[in-house]
Amino acid sequence: MEAGKSLSFSFAFSHKGGSLSLLFPSVNGSPEAGCDGESIGNCPFSQRLFMILWLKGVIFNVTTVDLKRKPADLQNLAPGTNPPFMTFDGEVKTDVNKIEEFLEEKLAPPRWASSKPGFTTGLSLFSPFTDPSKALVYERNLLKALKKLDTYLNSPLPDEIDAYSTEEVAVSGRKFLDGDELTLADCNLLPKLHIIKIVAKRYRDFEFPSEMTGIWRYLNNAYARDEFTNTCPADQEIEHAYSDVAKRMK
Repeated sequence: MEAGKSLSFSFAFSHKGGSLSLLFPSVNGSPEAGCDGESIGNCPFSQRLFMILWLKGVIFNVTTVDLKRKPADLQNLAPGTNPPFMTFDGEVKTDVNKIEEFLEEKLAPPRWASSKPGFTTGLSLFSPFTDPSKALVYERNLLKALKKLDTYLNSPLPDEIDAYSTEEVAVSGRKFLDGDELTLADCNLLPKLHIIKIVAKRYRDFEFPSEMTGIWRYLNNAYARDEFTNTCPADQEIEHAYSDVAKRMK
């Protein structure tokens, strides 16, 4: 996806099961535009959905929406609602969790962003990062949350432990929350964690401690994946989005 251009985003699929029978209906979605009105803006919810689509092998383009000059057809489609949202067979879905559930149910089961047992554990780590602006205000709480996440990422998963080996695995070497493959949990957490990293450095001169090796391993592995880097807004877009929050913190 090339920043600075307005592109269309649509895809089709077929599904049959139970009383539901759908044949190549269209799905359309729109993310928030950046500060220039065209490039992809800071929206962890949109990036979360883009990562899911990418993991499922869906080929898609993006239409950005300038919230200051929202087109009339989009205002009529989802009045009072900001992107991301999705339409399907005339029905508008605006809740990100519902959209995620829809995509999981309908799109390419062989290419699911699978949820392993660690998914539930990973979800319990999300609450401190749900609102990045609050995480930035309460630095002590942020450090506590980061430490908890770092401990989880450095703790070996069961499949990393060889019951027949005499050597103890002290530190996990996995790339992501549930192993070496991205999952739905990563699609949820990584955009928010990245935002906090960028904004904390820019406005609080705070960097994630170097000794938090689990978090840095996690982020560096994400930065090596197209699913993350090609759906991520530019750093300046993230900084711009939180400039007002930064002013209130002074």
